[in-house]
Parts: sequence; C-alpha cells; structure tokens
Amino acid sequence: MNSGTELFGTMVFSDAVMKQRLPEEVYQKLKRTMRGGHKLDPQVAGVVAEAMKEWALEKGATHYTHWFQPMTGITAEKHEAFLRTGRDGRAIMEFSGKELIQGESDASSFPSGGLRATFEARGYTAWDPNSYAFIKDGVLCIPTAFCSYGGEALDKKTPPLRSMEALNRQTLRILKLFGHHDVQAAHINCGPEQEYFLIDAEILNQRRDLMYTGRTLYGARPPKGQELEDHYYGVIKPRVAAFMKELNEELWKLGVTAKTEHNEVAPAQHELAPIYNVVNIAADHNQLTMEIMKKVAQRHGMVCLLHEKPFAGVNGSGKHNNWSLSTDTGLNLLEPGDTPAENAQFLLFLCAVLQAVDDYQEMLRISVASAGNDNRLGGSEAPPAIMSVFLGEELTDVLKAIDTDAPVNPKEKTLLRVGVHTLPRFPRDTTDRNRTSPFAFTGNKFEFRSPGAPMSVSGCNIVLNTAVAESLRQYAQRLEKADNFEGELHQLIRDVIRAHKRIIFNGNGYGSEWVAEAERRGLSCLATTADCIPRYVTPENVRLFENHGVFSEAEMRARCAIMAENYCKVLHIEAVTMLEMADRDILPAVSGFCGKLRDRTQRQGTRYEANTLEALEDLLDEAYDARCALEKALEQVNGGVDEKAAFKYRDFVLPAMRWLRAAADAMEAKMPSADWPFPTYGDMMFSVK
Repeated sequence: MNSGTELFGTMVFSDAVMKQRLPEEVYQKLKRTMRGGHKLDPQVAGVVAEAMKEWALEKGATHYTHWFQPMTGITAEKHEAFLRTGRDGRAIMEFSGKELIQGESDASSFPSGGLRATFEARGYTAWDPNSYAFIKDGVLCIPTAFCSYGGEALDKKTPPLRSMEALNRQTLRILKLFGHHDVQAAHINCGPEQEYFLIDAEILNQRRDLMYTGRTLYGARPPKGQELEDHYYGVIKPRVAAFMKELNEELWKLGVTAKTEHNEVAPAQHELAPIYNVVNIAADHNQLTMEIMKKVAQRHGMVCLLHEKPFAGVNGSGKHNNWSLSTDTGLNLLEPGDTPAENAQFLLFLCAVLQAVDDYQEMLRISVASAGNDNRLGGSEAPPAIMSVFLGEELTDVLKAIDTDAPVNPKEKTLLRVGVHTLPRFPRDTTDRNRTSPFAFTGNKFEFRSPGAPMSVSGCNIVLNTAVAESLRQYAQRLEKADNFEGELHQLIRDVIRAHKRIIFNGNGYGSEWVAEAERRGLSCLATTADCIPRYVTPENVRLFENHGVFSEAEMRARCAIMAENYCKVLHIEAVTMLEMADRDILPAVSGFCGKLRDRTQRQGTRYEANTLEALEDLLDEAYDARCALEKALEQVNGGVDEKAAFKYRDFVLPAMRWLRAAADAMEAKMPSADWPFPTYGDMMFSVK
C-alpha cells in the first residue's frame, strides 16, 4: 500500500509536474499568468495542452472536461474524448490550446436568475490556471469559470476570483503605508471543516424523505441521542474507519490535503478538515471532498448525508469556514506580532474585519441562507442567525482600552497608543473558543461557523473578501492623506472600535437574552431565508459589489432570484414528500393497526388496547387534519417561486409541515415496530457498526 506521501497529488497536473514536463520558457510564462501579471499566450497554451494530454493519457484518461461550478451548488462536467480520426480513418489523440483555454456548454438548463432566456443556450467555460487540472474517474478535469454569452458570471468560481483581486488591491495599499514594499500579493486562505453523517445504505431505499430531500421529514426521537456526549471524539467504528482510510487516499490523489478526522457530537456524525489553501482552490477541493465522500460511502455500503439537519433533535452539520489573510512573503496579517509596530498593523486589519462584519452583517447572513440551513441556525449546536464577532476577553480589553484611553491593567498607568512606542505585545492563544459565536477570532484567523454542510464556501468568502476590501479601501484613503501617520492611525483605529464595538459579543449566543441584547444594539436578525431575500439587493449591497467589480446589479438580482426559487422548490419537494409518505405509508399503517385494536376491544380487550386505540384515533384525526392543511397551504402558493411565494411557504406551508410531523411522530411513539412503515431514528443513527 502506498503511503500518503507517495499517493499525494498523483492525479494532479501540479506545479511539480508542469515544471518537469514543460520547457523552461513556457513554464515561466505560465507562472507569470498564474500570478496575474500577464495574459496567457495562445502558443504557450498549446504547449501546456499537449503536455497535459500526454500526462493524462499515461494516467489512463481517455476524455477531458471543463469542470465548473454552476449556481446549483454542485459541480458540472461535459466529457469530450481526446479522440479524432485522421484522413486514413485511424484514431488520433488530440487536445489543443484553444480546447484547454475555453469551452462551450449548453447553459440553458442551469440557474441564471433571469440573466438569460431558456432558449439562449450558449455558455462559456474559461480555464482557471491557478486551480490545477486533475484526473477523476478516468477523465482529465480542468477547473474553469462559467459565464454567459454576454459575459455575466453564471457560476460560483468567477465571483470569488473577483473578490480575491479586490481584497488583494486594497491590502497592498495598506501594506505599503506600513513599509512593506516587498509584498507583491495578498493571499486569502480558507480551511473548510466538513461535517457529515453516515448511515447504512439499505435504509435509504426505505425512506422516501431521505431519497428525495436528504433529510428525515418524520421521526420520533429515540431513547438515546447525543445526551451522553459519548460519540464526540470517540473510538471510530471499523466500517467508518475503513471509509475514512479510503476517503483520505482518494482525496490525497487529487491533491486535497485531508488532515483531521473524528467523530462529531451526534450519533453517526463525523468531521473532516483539510490544511489551509487559497480560497478558490479550497472551494474546488471542498466540492471534490463532498463528491468523493458520497462515492466512497457507497463502496462501503453506506450513505453520506450532507444535509444541514438530517435528523431532528440532534446536532446538524455545518461547514466551518476558517479564513485568514497573509502575504506572499509569509506574513499573517491576522496574527499579533513581536513588536508594537507589527501589532499596530494587526489591529488595523482586525478592525477591518470587525467593520466588515458589522457593516455587511445582513449580507454575511444572506450568504449562508437556505431552506436546509434554516433548520440548523439558532439550534443548540449552531450559531444564531444574528451575526456577531467573538474576540475573547484579553483582546476585547485591549480594544476597550484604546476606545476609552484607559490602561488595560488598572495596576499599570500606561495608556495604550497605537503608535510604535507604546502598544505592547499581545498574548496569543490565551482565550477559550466560543462555539456559539458565528464569527470567532481564533488566534490568527477567523472561524465563520454559519455555513451549512452542503454549501459551497465560495458564497460566504465572496462577501467576506469584498466587505473587508471595502474597510481597507476606506482606511487607505484616510491614511494616504495623513501628515502624521502614527497619529492618524491611532485615531482611525479608535474611531473604528467606537463605531463597530456593538458587533463584539463574547457571551452565550444560544441564550434568549442575546436576542434581546442584539436588538438593543441594533443588530440585524434575519431568522429565515424568506427574511433574507428582500435584503439581498439593497442599495448599499449593490454599491459594495459594483464598486469592487465583484458583481453587477444584474448578477446580484439573478442570485437573489435563484435563492428565492431554490427556497420555494426545496420546501415544495419536502411538503409533497410529506404528503406522499402520510398518504401511502403513515396513515394506512396507523389506521390498519387501529383496526386490529378495535377488533380486539370488541372482544373485551385489555386496558392497553383500549387506551392505545383511543390515543391513536385522536392522533390519526389530528394527522389527517394537518395533512389537509398542508395540501391547502400548497394550493395557496400555487407553484410560485418568487419572493412573495417564499413568504407564503414560511407563513403557511412550514407551520402545516411542523403540525403534520408532530402528529405523525406522536403516533410512531405508540406504534409497534413491526407495524411502522419505515426505519426509525434509532435504526438509522445506530445502523453503522
């Protein structure tokens, strides 16, 4: 068996492979293109394509595809054979530079949010040379951006690249003011921790809700869930360990740095975390991770569930987005330094993030909004829908001291000034973590805990990158005009702290008192996706993304329309699935059992039979009333998929779904196992041994 070091990157057309296979001049020209300084020469593209094809053929690939990320949230690919025939009829293996750089795909069936009509089918894919090509299932996959005939972004790769460039520009402006003239580029890094559930594959075909929606729409809580906390970091079961081993090997071949794996809190729940990478590559790798998880699970007789809340009553699954900002010279801009000058710089970038989260808290919340994530945010395991920043006590005290011109330590008389002479060294890693905070500072990075497990990390990083770029733009504009840099820097940091300290919260985000406190502070609370939709295309949001060249207003409106449409369609599928399960499975099963009990009670049955019959008949009537109410609620929506329909789903359909589930779950608790029509929560969560 190959070791991890031998396997790693064997299916990636990596920098090392390019350096080995490309002429030195071509390699250097390609590297300049990757660094963003030069447009790719068509002749260079031709040489790269030929080397890429030969490498792929040696690895057993027969086809290539432009691998892209449409606004469905998953990846897409259209396979093309390297094969063509010559005049003599013999096969020729061919791949040109033009085919490498650009492809054409039918874009008519991908979500566009009104950017194009259905009959306008043409869409283009364009190679992202910073994301290395790789071989998956015998196909050479070329990571690409996807845009319409008119140039509008139709994917989840183009906007992150734009936001990274926006943040790079503003970061370099700030760093030059601090004397870092050697820095050529800012690196925006991301490490997405991926949570997921594993259940036995045989169960899936017995549960329509899991098949159609990825989550359970019915299910009474089992006697044991996560109360004993005995699953978290517990011994990994043999089947799961075998799955994790193969998953690591498959990911390592693709250059995905899968590193940390463990059991999560809920039964059957687990987590995988990679080493940090640049945002666009991290997003690519996370999409691959989710795809490979599902494939490997199938090979081990299991199903990988990536829904945010597949089981009620236990923790759901998130994707923790660890975000950091560094330079090509190796400087982490969110890490306290060894000198007062370095700490002044750290404080400014820290303030930029605080301001970004406060100014664009709604947009950050919107970036993680979905029908699935609405079931998780605000739960006992997930951060609330209210955005806030956790800094820890000591760093918060430092900011308070700057705000009030007071000593950090009352025993010390020295006031904190941001100038290089008085700001002390900061302690590192001296604060506990806060799992209830949606946005927590963890020593040299921020952890955004709100994204749902199946989401692309591109969405939240687009918002975060652009919002921080806007903060830095404002700072650069002010500091570049200053006659006294140190004095203006101190005043700027103090002004930002005073203006945005409301976003800092180190307490319990799960407590009901935080909701009242957040309202008092004037923080936004968008509880559901329906609440988010009207706030997407506000003038301030449009201005932010247009000014930094990340989204046009048309692209934003399209994404808002797609969010509304997806929310409505997901809830429609769930509601119709509930009706089907009620009509075909639950109501007939309970009615049949009641018939048996009725027959027994007529023959002088026991008190158990009489009391159970009475309780089940009452619940059966209630469930039928709820089922009819759900059907009526769907009629009110009348197939709508816009903003108005979203509110109807929230206000009418979801309450009817909750009512129907409550009645059904109560009946399940009283039914014999042999008469209940599908596997229970206990069967599912403890199915993998």
